[in-house]
Amino acid sequence: MQPEEHHAHEADPPPPIDVVQPPTGDPGIDQQVKELVKRWGYDHSPELIEEMIGTVLKMAQDRMSIADLKMYNRSLKELRFAARLFAKYTRFRKVSVFGSARTSPRAPEFSAAVEFSRRMTGEGYMIITGGGDGIMGAAQEGAGAEQSFGLNIRLPFEQGANVTIEGDPKLVNFNYFFTRKLNFMKESHAIALFPGGFGTMDEGFEALTLLQTGKAKMIPLVLVDEPQGHYWETWNEFMRGHLLKLGLISEEDFSLFRLTNSVDDAIAEITNFYKTYQSSRYVGDQMVIRLARKLTSEGVQKLNDTFGDILRKGRFFQGTALRQEKNEPELAQLPRLIFTPHRRNFGRMRLLIDAINASQTEAGPAAEGAMR
Repeated sequence: MQPEEHHAHEADPPPPIDVVQPPTGDPGIDQQVKELVKRWGYDHSPELIEEMIGTVLKMAQDRMSIADLKMYNRSLKELRFAARLFAKYTRFRKVSVFGSARTSPRAPEFSAAVEFSRRMTGEGYMIITGGGDGIMGAAQEGAGAEQSFGLNIRLPFEQGANVTIEGDPKLVNFNYFFTRKLNFMKESHAIALFPGGFGTMDEGFEALTLLQTGKAKMIPLVLVDEPQGHYWETWNEFMRGHLLKLGLISEEDFSLFRLTNSVDDAIAEITNFYKTYQSSRYVGDQMVIRLARKLTSEGVQKLNDTFGDILRKGRFFQGTALRQEKNEPELAQLPRLIFTPHRRNFGRMRLLIDAINASQTEAGPAAEGAMR
């Protein structure tokens, strides 16, 4: 049998995500794309816009179905619209609140969601919900329209916008669950899950999967029940009695979330997460954690003693902003904890953040980060 002939239009493996490619590979077309972007007046990472245009031209060459083209076109429009909206509020941290659209206003968890969101806005956070009724409406009521966003999904039943966010410019209507989910995770600095059905489970497991695999930034995830409630306790028993017992998850994965029946504890879990820890990013194979205050030398030594298993090589050490972080000048003044980790067992990474927040810091006021 002769090997199959390779044709230019056949699907090739995608290049590494962080490597910018020529728009199409055709020198003449690529030059026209560059000139088009330049004429449009875009000078902020123009090579990325050029590559995106090239991807669209390749999609035309691939002769995709009309249905696929409509889906990609609408998805990009939804993502652009939401990105423009959230760009106005980058200096605020945000908490996504999930829970059942069917929860009655008379239910204790409804009242808990109202109180939680009201008090989180008092801590300087904004609230993101799915825009519907039930727990979502409770969270929106507690936060108020001015301090909240609604990411609504178009459904043939059940999911209209709640009265608080209806008509507000921060209400976004999505056609696709995946573009909506992407915005929840991309914009959230914390997640609070109240009792809910399939949708709540879906969002909760989506967040846990991304945290467990290191595909999302580490954020606090708190599961909030009514006082004396057993909803999340029962869920946790299933996780331990089946998933953990069968070896399908690890003990450290339980560090990725917290269970509580107390609004006080839920708020403390989120606010304490950002006590010293500010944010993090990878620079090559190094992880850079931005800190509100510099840790004492004793604090750094304790991290080396306790979390050496996280390190692929070297030690934890403190420093200043790396050259590669110049695209985030608003964070340049923050001290850094720098190390080279194994990119696995992110439950341990979550425990590291807890240890950082519990560590001794040097005297002096906390550095001001990019967010309140």
